[in-house]
Amino acid sequence: MAILVTGGGGYIGSVLVEVLRERGIAVVVVDNLSRGHRRAVAEDVPFYVGDVGDGPFLRGVFREHSIDGVFHFAASSLVGESMHDAGAYFRNNVGGLLRLLEVMLEAGIGRFVLSSTAATYGEPTEVPIPETAPTEPTNPYGESKLTCERMLHWMGVVHGLRWAALRYFNAAGASDRCGEDHTPETHLVPLAIAAAAGRRGPLPVFGLDYPTPDGSCVRDYVHVEDLAEAHLLALERMSEHSAEIYNLGNGEGFSVLEVLDAVHRATGRPVPWEAAPRRSGDPARLVASSHKARRELGWTPRRDRLDVIVESAWRWALAHPHGYAPPRGDVLPHGHATRS
Repeated sequence: MAILVTGGGGYIGSVLVEVLRERGIAVVVVDNLSRGHRRAVAEDVPFYVGDVGDGPFLRGVFREHSIDGVFHFAASSLVGESMHDAGAYFRNNVGGLLRLLEVMLEAGIGRFVLSSTAATYGEPTEVPIPETAPTEPTNPYGESKLTCERMLHWMGVVHGLRWAALRYFNAAGASDRCGEDHTPETHLVPLAIAAAAGRRGPLPVFGLDYPTPDGSCVRDYVHVEDLAEAHLLALERMSEHSAEIYNLGNGEGFSVLEVLDAVHRATGRPVPWEAAPRRSGDPARLVASSHKARRELGWTPRRDRLDVIVESAWRWALAHPHGYAPPRGDVLPHGHATRS
């Protein structure tokens, strides 16, 4: 038996593939490579290039392999992009999931873990945010993921699907093999590393007048390997339980300026930045309550210090100066990395 990882060539998916292999679990990857990378996955892993919305393609994968669980990462995930093309987000995220679930159920596969998002909450009414908080998305991306969660609920009620939805806040860091390589890059840690390394101009800090200790936004950062381990725990729990939603966060939160300071410590280079106006809709503080995941899944983030998260991302950037692209001969300037 094997586990299917859709979007397994992407950032979090590829790290999960790595964790599964380390535990001796057979894995199969599906990715259309619109955002993922074939080089992010070991060559000996069965890797199928195709779209989860393609029923005949999926049926072929399920005929070829005996699959007993699915981790689903194949989705569009840029908030700003969703505000310009809402249709694409519902088509890719909701339509793609529907077709995947239909083919799964046809094949008798009954365990499913969804990569969801804190964008399902919208503007938080309380912080730290519990799973019981109101879900009022403020963008099509968050709405599409909330629709996916509701679809899973009804597939469970009607067809007996066992499922879990894991709502992330900010994935960050890297494993030894896998890290962040997005086009475009929108995540703070890799952007700050690129600025410190001189590979981009000053980083805009959007708003310095928030009601936080240093005036910049506070966000919840979780090491990508800790996220991967939570996925595996959620799948294992499905032998007895189902239909659960879990927040995955460190429960503390770090400000934008604290992240820039951590990048300075890791690289030995200051991060050039400049003040910019607030972005519309940016809450001052977004932090998860992950008590439920800790209590029910037995999940304990082991890499929750900001310096540990940033140093892992810096090590990966040094080893992969052009991400997953083939080497071109130039490298990142070396700084120093402190040990945790």
